[in-house]
Amino acid sequence: ICLAASCCVWLCEAQTEFKRVAEENVTLPCHHRLGLLEQGGLDIEWLLHISETVQKAVITYSGGRVYDDLNEEQKGRVSFTSNFLAGDASLQIISLQSSDAGKYICKVKNAGQYEWARITLKVVEKPSKPKCWLEGELLEGKELSLQCRSASGTAPISYRWQRLSEEDERAEHLPPNSRGNISNPGQVLLKNLTQMSTGLYQCVATNEAGQESCEVQVTVQHAQNISMIAGAVCGVVVGLSLLFLVVRLTIRRKEKKRYEEEEAPNEIREDAEAPKAHLVKPSSSSSGSRSSRSGSSSTRSTANSASRSQRTLSTEATPHLTPPQYSQRPADRREAEAKKADYSNPPRMGAVMVPAQSRAFQTV
Repeated sequence: ICLAASCCVWLCEAQTEFKRVAEENVTLPCHHRLGLLEQGGLDIEWLLHISETVQKAVITYSGGRVYDDLNEEQKGRVSFTSNFLAGDASLQIISLQSSDAGKYICKVKNAGQYEWARITLKVVEKPSKPKCWLEGELLEGKELSLQCRSASGTAPISYRWQRLSEEDERAEHLPPNSRGNISNPGQVLLKNLTQMSTGLYQCVATNEAGQESCEVQVTVQHAQNISMIAGAVCGVVVGLSLLFLVVRLTIRRKEKKRYEEEEAPNEIREDAEAPKAHLVKPSSSSSGSRSSRSGSSSTRSTANSASRSQRTLSTEATPHLTPPQYSQRPADRREAEAKKADYSNPPRMGAVMVPAQSRAFQTV
């Protein structure tokens, strides 16, 4: 009986539940009466049950030393709150996260006796700042959809749309032509838009942990104003396009003109006529000086000059030759034979005779 009494286990079990918001701090209570039984024999252990088969050690005290870095996710955020040797082994967790939620067990052992406590911790996360946007046309008579959604937060999350007054941003009711969507609480449909629908709209996302909100501006416009704005924009675009085209054409015209001016001296025209020979009628003074210098010219030199003049004349007056079907007179025949004889002797450079003088020289 004495042995059974000494091995008796003092059992004290407390089942409680705590609910805290993420980023807050929490203290999980654990009190015991085993600290004075045996010096150096006290063991304290906090465990987190993730499932029926999986559990993690959060913090322990054994052999006179505290171990608080056993769980990587909670490292640096867990500690004993008070003097755990005197009987208060409560656990403190700071900056709560959603992963901290679960069932915690506090086990205290000393001199063969045990005490423990079970605590359920729920961590709720308030909605993240929702995103507000519009879907539809901001024109009179059209329909507009107000959309709102939070990316994270503990479910369920409720959404509420309201309009803010322009003076003090006090919440007001939505216009009478608004309709909510039961399947999508974050959506509100505004039908048959009017100028009265213009204003600042706010969406509030709420759950048990708290609430967040966002705003969106609605400005309904007249269809005529939209047409005028569109016409003005189109006119500006067309004007800029024409201005660009004129500038472009002007630049190209200047470049083409400069190119023609640079290439004109080097251009050779294939269809240009060859330069015509100009017959120069020698004056009496030149004839006198020539006769004084040369003295009595030979008949051969005279004939060569005449033949040279005759060839120049024939180059310019080829279309005016006498047709071959007409017979030539004896005098003309002799003159033609003389011309033929002169062609065999190349003329000297510098002598130029007019057609009127060639026959006279030949006669002499």
